[in-house]
Amino acid sequence: MSFADVTPALAGLMPELRGRLTANAEIAAYTWFRVGGPAQILFNPADEEDLCYFLQRLPGDVDVTVIGLGSNLIVRDGGIPGVVIRLGGRAFGEVKVEDGFRLRAGACVPDMRVAKAAADAGIDGLAFLRGIPGCIGGALRMNAGAHGGETKDVLVSARGVDRNGAAHLFGVEDLHMTYRHSGAPDDIIFTQALFQGRAGVSAEILAEMDRITQAREKSQPIREKTGGSTFKNPPGEKAWALVDRAGCRGLVLGDAQVSELHCNFLINRGAATAADIENLGEEVRARVKAATGVDLQWEIKRIGVKG
Repeated sequence: MSFADVTPALAGLMPELRGRLTANAEIAAYTWFRVGGPAQILFNPADEEDLCYFLQRLPGDVDVTVIGLGSNLIVRDGGIPGVVIRLGGRAFGEVKVEDGFRLRAGACVPDMRVAKAAADAGIDGLAFLRGIPGCIGGALRMNAGAHGGETKDVLVSARGVDRNGAAHLFGVEDLHMTYRHSGAPDDIIFTQALFQGRAGVSAEILAEMDRITQAREKSQPIREKTGGSTFKNPPGEKAWALVDRAGCRGLVLGDAQVSELHCNFLINRGAATAADIENLGEEVRARVKAATGVDLQWEIKRIGVKG
């Protein structure tokens, strides 16, 4: 499918825009599942100032969706109406070490790169980020965590831009982070974060990161077209164990499959549609509910229009 091309009209409202507008942009390649329809408009801002300028002039009735590295995301087959914003480039992709064992990272920096930069600088406490697929913007939005650590544990502050184009600075306490959740306003587009670590020994931190990498490779289908953990862990339970108990390990729908290796992961075996993957997830939820009484909640974000 394709959407009406409204980029010329938008460009006319924003004569000083420096970022790139693309009509009917194919964004499946930006997602780890490699599925989904086009974005009506894809906007790649040049920097935070350009992002503010764009949002200040974007008509209020135009929907805005933000995507990062696409690791925890299903884009539905009908595509995404309105504007999809994807941060990239040097303005959002830098990592800087600061005094006091602090590290500042742009929103599009991969979590694992932040872990590596911290390790190289002898900053301990951020190695858990090596186990999180995705980027810093996503980690801020969902309080991403792995291997005993969560984003809120090391976050000092974050910058973001609201739907009206105003920039904000949030202290970690302002974000009210809980398990896989941030209380930040829904319209905030995070642009960077400041993290606090502690003194450490680079070799020891790098060794810890290697252990995390080896553990992931042994227990997770990280070389498949997947989206990471599909469902949140219910209180006192493990989502994978509930899925397994319901007999869903290896379950197939279309060309989507529940991983045999780790059954809280869904896999695109090659020709799955977004509908295959989402419907498989819903089938798993229904079977877990029937078998255990537990109502699993999606951790993977699903956006766009069903095909």
